[in-house]
Amino acid sequence: MSDEFDSFRCQSGFSSPPCSAAEIAPEYFDPLAVDPQQARDVARWRKAERTRLRAERMALSVAARQVAGDALAGHLRQVLQDRFGGARGMVLSAYWPIKAEPDLRPLMADLHASGVTIALPLVETKAAPLVFRHWTPETKMVRGDWNIPVPPPDAPEITPDITLAPLVGWTADGYRLGYGGGYFDRTLAALNPRLFSIGIGFDAARLATIYPQPHDIPLDLILTEKAVLLPR
Repeated sequence: MSDEFDSFRCQSGFSSPPCSAAEIAPEYFDPLAVDPQQARDVARWRKAERTRLRAERMALSVAARQVAGDALAGHLRQVLQDRFGGARGMVLSAYWPIKAEPDLRPLMADLHASGVTIALPLVETKAAPLVFRHWTPETKMVRGDWNIPVPPPDAPEITPDITLAPLVGWTADGYRLGYGGGYFDRTLAALNPRLFSIGIGFDAARLATIYPQPHDIPLDLILTEKAVLLPR
């Protein structure tokens, strides 16, 4: 990156480009990421933001997370009704909550009962797109990658029409800060036709930018406990 960028300092006094990344206009960054140093700086900045945002999320009380989850479930139910006629007969990929993510499992059970087919994603092959297995409230879960509960290997694999993506952070233009593995973006890029993607996260996790890189794919819709946002 330029000497001007390297001259920025953290409060600690040590040179650290990611510490100042959020203070620089997003257009400063090359959207094609042809500068390898820039890509490394963005990756380090994202790692720091993940740590900060996850700590803030974990600090929320159980009661506060429950209130937020209930509000999000209401927003999602309305979106499915307005955009997809309730999504009856469609396949919705949800997620099993980890690390203080909003818990939508009660809604998953309700949607299943109303005729929506529920799938859960899992990592079957490292550095490859996700696969999706059918889930019902009676499914006996097993431990998958990162010790996350997933449907067992004998559960049918299905392709979703709609997918939910838990957000560590998010931006008004629809970009998602996830856990850094790149699985969700690989999946969106691989599936044709593309899934309708809905980000699920806390309103406080909004970022001005994630400094999008070529592999980042914006979401179609973002839901927080406070609002339904159609990205610009």
